[in-house]
Amino acid sequence: MSDDQIKKARRHVNQSEGLIFERSAEGKCGMELPRLDVPAADARQELGADLVREDVAGFPEVSEIETVRHFTRLSTWNYAIDYGMYPLGSCTMKYNPRVNEFVARLDGLATEHPYQPAELSQGCLRILRDLKKALLAITGMDAVTLEPAAGAQGELTGLLLIHACLKDTQGNPRKKVLIPDSAHGTNPASASLTGYQVQNIRSDASGQIDFEELKRLVNEDVAALMLTNPNTLGVFEQRMAEIAAVLHERGALLYMDGANMNALAGVARPGDLGVDVMHLNLHKTFSTPHGGGGPGAGPVAVKKRLEPYLPVPQLVEDADGRLRLNEDRPKSVGRVKAFGGNFGVLVRALAYILAYGPGIRQATEDAVLNANYVRKQLEDLYELPYQSPSMHEVVFSDARQKKNGVSTIDVAKRLIDYGFHPYTTAFPLIVHGAMMIEPTESESKAECDLFIDAMRAIAEEADTEPDVVKTAPHSTRVSRLDEVAAARKPILRWKPQP
Repeated sequence: MSDDQIKKARRHVNQSEGLIFERSAEGKCGMELPRLDVPAADARQELGADLVREDVAGFPEVSEIETVRHFTRLSTWNYAIDYGMYPLGSCTMKYNPRVNEFVARLDGLATEHPYQPAELSQGCLRILRDLKKALLAITGMDAVTLEPAAGAQGELTGLLLIHACLKDTQGNPRKKVLIPDSAHGTNPASASLTGYQVQNIRSDASGQIDFEELKRLVNEDVAALMLTNPNTLGVFEQRMAEIAAVLHERGALLYMDGANMNALAGVARPGDLGVDVMHLNLHKTFSTPHGGGGPGAGPVAVKKRLEPYLPVPQLVEDADGRLRLNEDRPKSVGRVKAFGGNFGVLVRALAYILAYGPGIRQATEDAVLNANYVRKQLEDLYELPYQSPSMHEVVFSDARQKKNGVSTIDVAKRLIDYGFHPYTTAFPLIVHGAMMIEPTESESKAECDLFIDAMRAIAEEADTEPDVVKTAPHSTRVSRLDEVAAARKPILRWKPQP
């Protein structure tokens, strides 16, 4: 074979993988059904002629082995936490213990039907009860709903509770929600969907909320402050109790975005700091895999005054110890998710919490330690815009690399060549050229050192060979793409070449 033929063969096995349409050949079939031994049904009559088509134009015709190999090869293009460190800041991409996956798949859990009678579901209901108790112990709150299926849905639910409470107790749900510039990006959308106007509060030089501006802005129009703590800079809001006092004195409530509980679990309880309502991301703090957009769970925990407004149904325990779901809650905001939430995610979260027990504090401390170790090893090469102590994540900027035309996105893409998934780029927005890194508690010192070595090598390349960084990645199956064209002129459908 010639060198070109050898290279082509290697690409076929290890690198290139075209569309399955390009493997199609007329007449191929991946399966063959036996002849019917019953009368054939007329699909057009059964389903309706407008719902039935004889064939799908251009549908690929491939064999079973071609289909299996195609999707298997595609799967090798993906990065995963099972391969190595996944330092996406704000996302908390930690390792998910396999025992949690095993438990969630047990017969009697994975196979139960949500419509079966309560007397046949006592085991499943007990899991929900025990998870609620655990979350309340961790957060210091008084009541919780497990219904919301994601953090953003938890935010919306929490704000609906605030709206209902203020309307019921004050006769006025008020008009505005205050949101710091260091908040998670879904917060403004959730407030707007609830019907509130959004008013921004800037951060001070320490990266915390500007307390004096807060005092000036809180008036009779403000329903709540949505505060992420630790915020997206990885900085803990140290004046939390004072912030809560200002809001409560003026009849407003404090909502805490709990997506960053990975920095607090077992160490600090938001309920003890004056928080009225908060959501948790079980798929972040409590282990469920969430890459690729799901699955998720965003329980909402509240103080006593908000408990009457929680979504239905609520789990109750009768005097004889029997558990059931109660729909009779006249002040409830209603149902926000079918069947009480994503049950499989809830099972995984309880398995995670029970496995750690009091050791959940150690997990938190390890996450904070890893982030600060990375910070200390990189702060001489990358700009640290805020000097406040870091919690579970650290945010650098590309200010020093910019002098050679290297941006945060360039560094992130070059990181792929070193075998790591990129960190979160350009977020939070208050840090220009942000590099947001969260190693989590999953990573050993050895893995953190490999990541640090890669980041230090890239910083040196940015100084000595900036074009190498600006044209990265170089070792991937697909090189750098035209992202502007992909966003503005996407090709969403394959068409055969003429």
